[in-house]
Parts: sequence; C-alpha cells; structure tokens
Amino acid sequence: MNDIPTPQEVRAIEHDCARLIARYANRNDAADWEAVVSLYAADGRMARPTAPDVWITGREAILAAFRSRPARTTRHVCSNIEITVVDGDTALGESAMLLFTGEGPPKVGSFLDRFTRKSEGWLFAERRGLLTF
Repeated sequence: MNDIPTPQEVRAIEHDCARLIARYANRNDAADWEAVVSLYAADGRMARPTAPDVWITGREAILAAFRSRPARTTRHVCSNIEITVVDGDTALGESAMLLFTGEGPPKVGSFLDRFTRKSEGWLFAERRGLLTF
C-alpha cells in the first residue's frame, strides 16, 4: 500500500497496532509463547527490557528465547500507547509498561515498536523494551 492513508485509515491502523500491544502483554502473561511469536513478522526482532541492546531476530529465535526463560507468573500493564502512522504499511509505537512478578517491586519501563503490515495483518517488525527502574 505505502500510500498516505486517509484519516479513517490512520485511526484503523492506530487501533490495530494498539490492539497488538495489548495482545502481546496478555499472551505473554499467559505464557502462550507460540501466540506471542505469531505477533512478529517472520524476520521481526525483539530486545528484552533487561537487555535492550541485544536483538533476537526471527520467529524461531524469539520462540527459543521465550521457552528458555524460567517459568514465572507475570502481569504486564501497558499504557500511554502512542502510535505514529508512517505510511499504509509502516507505523511506530511507544508505550509505558509496568511489570508485576510477585518477586520484589514492580518494574517500570517502556516499549518502542515498529509495526509492519503483511498479508496476515499488522505485526511487530521490531519490539525494543527499556527499563526505567
């Protein structure tokens, strides 16, 4: 598509990308790693908030990274979601994240996202987590 979207298309893209952020948090908290990984483009990449400069690229590598984590109970709360539509196939996002684990105080951070539209819909092209404290 890559054209400049209409205002109505911009709102739809913003909604779809914000929904992707919520789905990511919910599937992550459910430890449904296959569902989490399906939210990434095949060549997508992620960097965890605890290692924001260490990129994990591709669905298989991302799935292996999630499966290698010790089991734990989590609740991610994402807010302050701001989506910037670049064009009909690309958007950027920023959101605040509060992570509860039941082990110590909650962690506060953010996610910087790049979204891409593929045949299956909007997906994460890149998801970088950052810890504030």
